Amino acid sequence: MIIAFLNQKGGTGKTTLSINVAHALSVKKKNNKVLLVDADPQGSARDWAAAREGKPLFPVIGLDRAVLHKELPGMVPDYDHIIIDGPPRVSELARSAIMAADLVVVPIQPSPYDVWAADEIIKLIKEAAVFKGSIKCTFVVNRKIVNTAIGRDVNDALVDYEFPTAKTAIHQRVIFAESAAPGSTVIEMDNNGQAAKEIKKLANELLEME
Repeated sequence: MIIAFLNQKGGTGKTTLSINVAHALSVKKKNNKVLLVDADPQGSARDWAAAREGKPLFPVIGLDRAVLHKELPGMVPDYDHIIIDGPPRVSELARSAIMAADLVVVPIQPSPYDVWAADEIIKLIKEAAVFKGSIKCTFVVNRKIVNTAIGRDVNDALVDYEFPTAKTAIHQRVIFAESAAPGSTVIEMDNNGQAAKEIKKLANELLEME
């Protein structure tokens, strides 16, 4: 399954989710092979991988070219799952990532600005669906703050879009930043913590959308 994390608005946490979901999928079943494709010219996922000392959790490659949808199919037989960390703006590269994906995940922070900004990426997905009708899409509420009105209201705001919102929300926790600095993940740092549980639950939910 190829899962692309995309949002034209920066700061939604797509790289963080890409990395952590990739790890969740790699440990879900013994010998699961997962590839993380960094399709963001900023190279954040590659920087994360470079910061790690010791054995990589999974391979990370840079493929920030608009021919992503043509090159990626050749890699599919070698992996159980491929995760794409997409670019932070609407572009030919974003279109290519959408065309390559089986499922597009749009991270949304609980903010009106994020909800409004989702329009552009949704338009791209609809355009791509004309050529690839099998593409699926879901929103994921990320960096949700517990017991806040905006955290509860964001789901209602997304109802206007025709795509569903994942039942699993990822809450804002310091461990996401703490684990990223040394090239680690929340699962590796605290496998039984709430952040790890949410990431694993989200990964399972995304697989069910296949």
